[in-house]
Amino acid sequence: MHEFDDEGDARSGGPKPYIDRRAQPTRTGLVCPDVRGKSSYHDIGARQAEFEGLARAIALEIAFSDVVKVREIRPATYIGAGHVAALAEKVKAEHIELLLVDAALTPIQQRNLERETGSKVLDRTALILEIFGERAATREGVLQVELAHLNYQKGRLVRSWTHLERQRGSGGTGFMGGPGETQIESDRRQITERIVLLENRLDKVKKTREQQRRQRTKALIPVVALVGYTNAGKSSLFNVLTGAGVFAENLLFATLDTTVRKIALPHGREVMLSDTVGFVADLPHDLVAAFRATLEEVVDADIILHVRDIANPDHAAQAQDVLTVLEELGVSSETTPIIEIWNKIDLLDEPELTLAGVAPAGKVVATMPVSAHKGQGLDALKLKIEQLLGEQGRTYHVHVPYSAGGDIGWLHTNAEVISRDDSGESGSDLVVRVDPRHRAAFLERFNGRIAVSDL
Repeated sequence: MHEFDDEGDARSGGPKPYIDRRAQPTRTGLVCPDVRGKSSYHDIGARQAEFEGLARAIALEIAFSDVVKVREIRPATYIGAGHVAALAEKVKAEHIELLLVDAALTPIQQRNLERETGSKVLDRTALILEIFGERAATREGVLQVELAHLNYQKGRLVRSWTHLERQRGSGGTGFMGGPGETQIESDRRQITERIVLLENRLDKVKKTREQQRRQRTKALIPVVALVGYTNAGKSSLFNVLTGAGVFAENLLFATLDTTVRKIALPHGREVMLSDTVGFVADLPHDLVAAFRATLEEVVDADIILHVRDIANPDHAAQAQDVLTVLEELGVSSETTPIIEIWNKIDLLDEPELTLAGVAPAGKVVATMPVSAHKGQGLDALKLKIEQLLGEQGRTYHVHVPYSAGGDIGWLHTNAEVISRDDSGESGSDLVVRVDPRHRAAFLERFNGRIAVSDL
């Protein structure tokens, strides 16, 4: 199992990374199990290429990358005994320090593979956590990664996490437990207490983000959220649309921390554009849960821009993975309109011919071919966003009795008040524009007092 020293991570007090690359790159072997009968949008070649990309994202020295046929998953080692023996020989011959397995291993499978091969073993989840840990740049990102890491680590305890004890300081009381407490119980309790602490801190982050969203809602600024598979070009598109300097590189998970910037559409209307963490196949549930405060920007968006790397041969399967994560967040085309952005058309040899054979993933309101790198198609994209927002906002006449002052406040907070006439004897007459996300609540609250306007 993985060894941690007592210093922890200087940024957050959490555990050190699994892989120490301070001296020289770790010699690594990659194992991509091809499990018979296991359904996947991705073919084995695409999965292997992506797994190699994940390994390169943290600068490992890849000594070999093998696809292993698995007729049935073995409870003890995941792969068969013959494959394990062959791996052990290869580890010894190639001087491998680390084996990465493109699967979700149980603690028992991980431990047995380490014992049989004589190498440290990490599964897909641990590798993604490692990448996220290296990419996190803000305090919020560090907290989210550590929370996901600890939830993953709870079932894989092998030694005392004394660095967590030091977080409490020497004055902590009742932390070490009684003399009858076993080491594993003490470790698990320390992790649980740390998890609770992190969840409380992230709750504060969530409340801060909610306040920011309420302020934007009050200012009637629509939110447009970029989502997509990792490395699809979201941050490059964000940068060219906003002029921001968000880190954008040809790396998996180059962006972890949500960035929001205001942009102006062709006819002057302003929107908030939000760049989010990229998705990936089999994104760990703990990671999705930990980043939920960040991904609330997607949940509350008025429009979602689903960015697809149309030059990637695996783009159709990647798009399905994005929809899976959106569904886990409670977002769909039924709740939020989705524009599919077919990015990187500049890399296609015959763009028109290639795009003619591409189908959107799920229900979308439009597909927009663009090149963030060359700036192609961006004006048309902005026009489409503006057109969609114009179609969404319906205008109503509403009557509010003078005795219902709270309704006036609700309208100013959740709708755009175009005009107001207080000259009536029984109350005020207003003309308001209501966006789709508030329409159901508006219709329920003002039932019987509204009429659709021609404005």
